Amino acid sequence: MPSELYNTIDALSKEKGIDPQIVVNAVEDAIVVATRKYYKTQENLRAELDKESGKISAFAVRTVVESPEQVEDPLLQVTLEEARKVDPSLEVGGEMRIPKPTEGILGRIAAQLAKQVIFQKVREAERDTVYNEYIGRVGEIVNATVKRIEGPDVIFDIGKAEARMPRKEQSRLESFAMGERVRVVIARVEKASKGPAVVVSRAAPELVQHLFQTEVPEIYDGTVVIRAIAREAGERTKIAVMSKDKDVDAVGACVGMKGMRVQSIIRELRGEKIDIIEYHEDAVTFAEKALQPAKVSRVTVLDQGEKHLEVVVDDSQLSLAIGKKGQNVRLAAKLLGWKIDIKSEEEKRQEVEQQMSALVAPTATPLESVAGLGEGLIEKLSAAGISTVEALADMTPEQLEAIEGIGPKTVEKISLAVNNYFSNLEGGGAAEAAEAAAEEPEAAAEAPAAEATEEPQQAAEEAAPAEETPVSVEGDPAAGETALTAAEEEAASTESTGEPEEPAAAEDDK
Repeated sequence: MPSELYNTIDALSKEKGIDPQIVVNAVEDAIVVATRKYYKTQENLRAELDKESGKISAFAVRTVVESPEQVEDPLLQVTLEEARKVDPSLEVGGEMRIPKPTEGILGRIAAQLAKQVIFQKVREAERDTVYNEYIGRVGEIVNATVKRIEGPDVIFDIGKAEARMPRKEQSRLESFAMGERVRVVIARVEKASKGPAVVVSRAAPELVQHLFQTEVPEIYDGTVVIRAIAREAGERTKIAVMSKDKDVDAVGACVGMKGMRVQSIIRELRGEKIDIIEYHEDAVTFAEKALQPAKVSRVTVLDQGEKHLEVVVDDSQLSLAIGKKGQNVRLAAKLLGWKIDIKSEEEKRQEVEQQMSALVAPTATPLESVAGLGEGLIEKLSAAGISTVEALADMTPEQLEAIEGIGPKTVEKISLAVNNYFSNLEGGGAAEAAEAAAEEPEAAAEAPAAEATEEPQQAAEEAAPAEETPVSVEGDPAAGETALTAAEEEAASTESTGEPEEPAAAEDDK
């Protein structure tokens, strides 16, 4: 039959939820500490608790070695020969026990020391038990009772341990009273110097998911699946749901008849707003749904890899789409897992106009590109703040003459150089036109010389027939040929000079 001491240890173990052997080991360690303090020895001491009698025995332990040369510390080792004087059955490597009397000699100080050791060991065992109990239950929903309030933190009783809920894990809509029972989420388990700290939360999305599983049978049995949840505790929650059965409306199942199901969840969350959205694989369609109640004009995927969307809404819908302090678009982005840029129609139009203006914007051309401007002139223009051809072309002659060192002749030179520069930039046959214009003076100079050469020659030819006075005879081939030749020469003469001959003079010659 177990002793009274062992029964007390067993009761303490059940109360603390720890293994009885842990308490027994704590008692034995406490006796070892008290015995060492009493005997003031560095020997290797051990203690054993007899379960039946409840007696605790303490003794010194020495290791058996073969020869005296192997003894390094007489308090820890003993030769085989000396060991067999105490116990003939001992062998090399065994342990020899030397009893240390404890009954009636351990005083009040030693007992107090033993008590402290026992309590310390029990607390450590209790902490390890609590940590091992809750470390695997992170994310689980548990029923908790408000035990006390310490400043901004609320302390809950969750069964085998106390849990703490800091301010950031609370909803701003909630307040708690002593003894109130609420459902909380085990957020994390921390190992601290004072023991494991279980941190619970009422702001975690898992709480909303658990409430929907409790209130909506279709979610509990797997017909409707919750694909994503985005929550800002005390403000708004967006939840995306999808139905595996085409005959079951996912959103309708969560809302319930006349909103009874969702209203029950809202009451549990102290009036927090909940948006239930139908899930879509297509990010564009899902984004349009997630930004409800705002109406979206169009959604564009800017970067598929980076998950970046651009959403354009009507000017009147912009504030609704963004939400209070950006809450609506922030929750939508968290629900999608995409980055969202939201713009109004007017902002998008202005952006497109700026892009178009940037495409047609003139480029700045340095003055060195203009032929005909000397280095000295370019330096004067640069000193006056004119560094591009475009800026120079926009200036009036009066503005140019106002620059120091530039007079009317220099202005004419600048004007001619700039005009030539822009003429050369024209497309199509600009270069050929300039070349043809350069050749026109040469052609004009050659034309009078040719005309002057042909006129005396023509006069000589006209005078010769007048002297011979040829007579045209019908049927004479020679006469016909002579007349044809004269007619051709006359036509050629007319074409070369560009002036018709006077018919009166021709008749007089005949």
